[in-house]
Amino acid sequence: MSKIEHRLEELGHPLPAVAKPVAAYVPSVVSGNLVFTSGQLPFKDGQLIATGKVGEADGLLDPAVAKDLARQCALNALAAVKMVIGDLDRVTRVVKVVGFVASVPEFTGQPGVMNGASEFLVEVFGDKGVHARSAVGVPSLPLDSAVEVELIVEFE
Repeated sequence: MSKIEHRLEELGHPLPAVAKPVAAYVPSVVSGNLVFTSGQLPFKDGQLIATGKVGEADGLLDPAVAKDLARQCALNALAAVKMVIGDLDRVTRVVKVVGFVASVPEFTGQPGVMNGASEFLVEVFGDKGVHARSAVGVPSLPLDSAVEVELIVEFE
């Protein structure tokens, strides 16, 4: 088991199987020494953990729950990275995280939601996990997912 996979186990988040694409794409591709993942949804054991719009009113998904979903998306993205490079110990840098949050128009806490992915990647990789990031609010995501995350990762 790689050091990174051991670290994931220590954190209580073992690396899952790669989520099956829901349309005509692949989970990740390599170009040069970079891995680009497709957008990863918060699947766990083949099911979305939660769905709906994020916001702070009754009937909306709580931002703290959405933050946990972003972490699950990042974990799923790491599985997609491993699929194409074979060993997460080969990662030299998490370059960029792009996150989408399905939210109501008045919600502006997308950066806080995406901290779930960002903080997790730093927990896993240390300084190699510090990255550039975009956090974007959108009206809807595939399968009514509340969060979607993509990664760009450098490896050797």
